[in-house]
Amino acid sequence: MNTIVSASPKDSELLASLEIRSESYWGYGSDFMDRFKKIYLITEEFISNNPTYILKDDEIIIGFYGLLLNDDEVSLEYLFIEPMYIGKGYGKMLWNHALEECKKLGIREFTIITSPDARGFYLKLGATIYKQVDSLISKGNKTPILIYRL
Repeated sequence: MNTIVSASPKDSELLASLEIRSESYWGYGSDFMDRFKKIYLITEEFISNNPTYILKDDEIIIGFYGLLLNDDEVSLEYLFIEPMYIGKGYGKMLWNHALEECKKLGIREFTIITSPDARGFYLKLGATIYKQVDSLISKGNKTPILIYRL
């Protein structure tokens, strides 16, 4: 049975490993993945300070998401699915949970920085391109920031 539960700081290593497997699924090279790990891995501190949820089937972790709550902006910082479950509706399950969480918190919009491979997923769900920024991983490239308004 699928359940979505709050993450605990002690889950950070398990979630970081899942995050690496999920990002690697798209076929990025080792240089890209090394930079990705240095910049984007989830931490105990993030989980302690921000709403972070895990989707489980019994005790198997299928995926997770985390919302970064800043004073001036909210962002969907993480939404990763274990590779064998990608394309089976679990991302949308986490997305819908995130929208409900935002409603409970009074959040009316949030931003998303994502890989080109996952961008279509968010656009299909109603996010729009907000602006372009310099990529932190791929020097010389631009990355779109998406925005979703509830």
